[in-house]
Amino acid sequence: MSGFKFSVGPWNVHEGADAFGPDIRPAIAFADKLATFRKIGFDAVQFHDDDAVPEINGLREPEIIARARDVRKMLDDNGLAAEFVAPRLWMDKRTADGGYTSNCPEDRAYAMWRSFRSIDIANELGCDKIVLWLAREGTLCAESKDTVVSIRRLVDAVNKMLAYDPKIKILIEPKPNEPIDRSFCGTMGHVMAVSAMTDDPSRVGGLLESAHAILAGLDPANEMAFALAMGKLWGVHLNDQNGMKYDQDKTFGAENLRQAFNQIRVLKDHGYGSGGEYIGLDVKAMRTQPVEISYRHLENSLNVVRLLEEKVDRFDRDIQKKLIEARDYEALEMVVLQLLLKG
Repeated sequence: MSGFKFSVGPWNVHEGADAFGPDIRPAIAFADKLATFRKIGFDAVQFHDDDAVPEINGLREPEIIARARDVRKMLDDNGLAAEFVAPRLWMDKRTADGGYTSNCPEDRAYAMWRSFRSIDIANELGCDKIVLWLAREGTLCAESKDTVVSIRRLVDAVNKMLAYDPKIKILIEPKPNEPIDRSFCGTMGHVMAVSAMTDDPSRVGGLLESAHAILAGLDPANEMAFALAMGKLWGVHLNDQNGMKYDQDKTFGAENLRQAFNQIRVLKDHGYGSGGEYIGLDVKAMRTQPVEISYRHLENSLNVVRLLEEKVDRFDRDIQKKLIEARDYEALEMVVLQLLLKG
């Protein structure tokens, strides 16, 4: 039995399209996803604004709120909570050059409208967290934006969200690249710096995705630890990544089991979850998977987390302490490897 609560997004069960190929699986209804999520063992659902309210751009604000209420009932009927709502700014023509940091005032205004509606949706779903994945807040051409001005625009956007709702918390999810070339907020250190610049840093924290840290050439556990040390790790997305390639969203632990072990270790050792935080997954089914087993990557990731929790519990801290005192790190590494290799 895990000591964590788990969350998942509906996009984690998808039709298999990628940048070089079309859908290969039929779509699964949102209601069916909710029922299966609960059956598998999830406690909460992650939302983009248009996951909860499709075609949001064409709706008036009262209609958006009414549709969000319908989704809340579906969650309640399945015994699920909502973890967060994230404005999906990167799929609109108006945000081709960024939302909050666009050079166009009308584009920035649209980004704020979507952000405020995400807060409205979060309130209806019963959650107090907004996640900002700053997908296009950066540059494709280095000379196309003034980075100093852009960072100030980003902070200004966060401040407007904080002022819109005094109860909402903003979680920034860093990623160094893709779909843009140079991100303005590529690591957890950047997130903490942006938080410190806002009007209320106590309500601005981070969400760390394993693969995004790897894409920056960083260790996911260290990125988590950095935010934990500042009391600002309010969300995680566990997955895996085969090196510094495109964002792969592989099953957690599939590529680097020791790295995965240390992520669970730092989370358990420092009380992650004690404030209601969820272990979130952001893993995608391989294109080869037929629809009948298109949830298997989620089941496998949950199983890996639970198995690694057991490994963390069995990790001999007395031996660890003695080997640290002796600076016998070769022996300490072997202790860890034997722990992971033995049943």
